[in-house]
Amino acid sequence: QLSDGKHTEGEKQAEGSNSPECSEPGTMDLKFTSSRKYISISVPSKSQAMSPHIKSVDDVVVLGMNLSKFSKPAQFFICVSGVFMFYLIYGYLQELIFSVEGFKPFGWYLTLVQFGFYSIFGLIELQLIQDKRRRIPGKTYMIIAFLTVGTMGLSNTSLGYLNYPTQVIFKCCKLIPVMIGGVFIQGKRYNIVDVSAALCMSLGLIWFTLADSTVAPNFNLTGVVLISLALCADAVIGNVQEKAMKLHNGSNSEMVLYSYSIGFVYILFGLTCTSGLSPAVTFCSKHPVQTYGYAFLFSLTGYFGISFVLALIKIFGALLAVTVTTGRKAMSIVLSFLFFAKPFTLQYVWSGLLVVLGIFLNVYSKNMDKINLPSLFGVWKKSVEERKSRTLSQTV
Repeated sequence: QLSDGKHTEGEKQAEGSNSPECSEPGTMDLKFTSSRKYISISVPSKSQAMSPHIKSVDDVVVLGMNLSKFSKPAQFFICVSGVFMFYLIYGYLQELIFSVEGFKPFGWYLTLVQFGFYSIFGLIELQLIQDKRRRIPGKTYMIIAFLTVGTMGLSNTSLGYLNYPTQVIFKCCKLIPVMIGGVFIQGKRYNIVDVSAALCMSLGLIWFTLADSTVAPNFNLTGVVLISLALCADAVIGNVQEKAMKLHNGSNSEMVLYSYSIGFVYILFGLTCTSGLSPAVTFCSKHPVQTYGYAFLFSLTGYFGISFVLALIKIFGALLAVTVTTGRKAMSIVLSFLFFAKPFTLQYVWSGLLVVLGIFLNVYSKNMDKINLPSLFGVWKKSVEERKSRTLSQTV
């Protein structure tokens, strides 16, 4: 880009050849005369080179609100508030749907309806933004859609075999497979505090599951297998979404629209092949309010929630997003025991606290530079010095 357009290319070359400053081979000075302006050459950044159509690589829009205008703490507060508010309602409605007598075998159909609503919501939101072009490649969306079907379909289906708190406590330990996925997919490395957090969550999860198998009359190992597979898919999808959104700067509405619409096709094809579509439609048509009505609200709050989760992933990374959603799930467990009658034992409390300790350790590991907790050695050394000072003062 030339700043001065009054002179032709030939005139500038002629002036440049007569300039003594350019006589040496391999050297060139862009400043020809004192009155001549500089030649400015714009070199695109790495992200702009990968996605030339991106206007602003820092824009993060959630439900029409541009979070980029806020500070980092404000962005974090808005995202966390959105995740907690919408997903607490989401969890309540999810358990309410499965409390309808006879609905438990139709978890995959609920996922199909949920994906359909998500696709419609994503299409509406995408029409409201200026840039409607798809930025992330279609092959990546096919992988993300498959993983989304796995994590949400298996999770919904597991509720036909498990109590809701047990399903949620498994989801709380999503940090473990996310860390494993981060190592193999993005080459991340974690410190000893992260590993300790994963161990606490694992022990709490095992203890909680044993308690559930003892007091719950309908405990089924099939549900444990289903929710475990859902966690594995969930671990991969968080890292894949983070990598894709940062590489191509895809918007939240684009991610939701394409991943859930492709996933809708996957589930529809699967239910058609397994003859599971007709019985589910027949049952839901007899209870439209308790099924489709709750499913609409369930999907709407879930869509709003996933928009804030994707914003967390894009701004702060998958691991912090998982930590926030894990805290929300812990609160969902408490609300589940308050609103729905189910067997209870104190072992639920101790195992849940162990999982919460793992969450705290993970949050602390991500903010070690901001949270200066004293070490055990430091506390012991300080107490020894205080004793010495007391002894010295008494002697004096």
